[in-house]
Amino acid sequence: MIRALASSRLCAAGLALLAAFSLSGCGYNNFQSLDEQVKASWAEVLNQYQRRSDLIPNIVATVKGEASFEQDTLTKVIEARSRATSIQATPELVNDPAAFERFQAAQGQLTSALSRLMVVSEQYPSLKANQAFQDLRVTLEGTENRITVARNKYIATIESYNVLARSFPSNLTAMVLGYKTKPSFTVQNEAQISVPPSVSFDKPATK
Repeated sequence: MIRALASSRLCAAGLALLAAFSLSGCGYNNFQSLDEQVKASWAEVLNQYQRRSDLIPNIVATVKGEASFEQDTLTKVIEARSRATSIQATPELVNDPAAFERFQAAQGQLTSALSRLMVVSEQYPSLKANQAFQDLRVTLEGTENRITVARNKYIATIESYNVLARSFPSNLTAMVLGYKTKPSFTVQNEAQISVPPSVSFDKPATK
């Protein structure tokens, strides 16, 4: 009886060890590790986008003090921020391609609107001489750089995850355990969005 019990336990331990080696060989541990990296890099992307969003009310308030400033430009920034913040950016968003695309589009529109605002602001000497506005501008530029770094890290992490999900034999593990490929940022669209619009004035701004 004792020998049978010991043999049973030894067999169970052996099966558990075999299962562990099998899962490891099929990429299970890699999926766990990369999935956590995806969550962490996505959280950093959201953190930097939130940082930018938090700057906008101060930028808008400062620009509003410029009586002749283009209201259309300012309104587009406010509306773009509203659309971007209306999307609930949960960790699950990275598993929903359609929701991820909407999020990216909203953030891209906000990037474009802010870019135009900064270009237009160059036409106003009083804004260029406003230290508070210039400090906000420098902070915004730094935040945009942080966003770029965070997004690039996310793109690299997603690439590693998706390669694992598509490769054999780890794709079998992905199929069994439900690890699907995740959406990433579209670099070509971002390249277009990041180009500042050209702005021309027939007449100089009047006070």
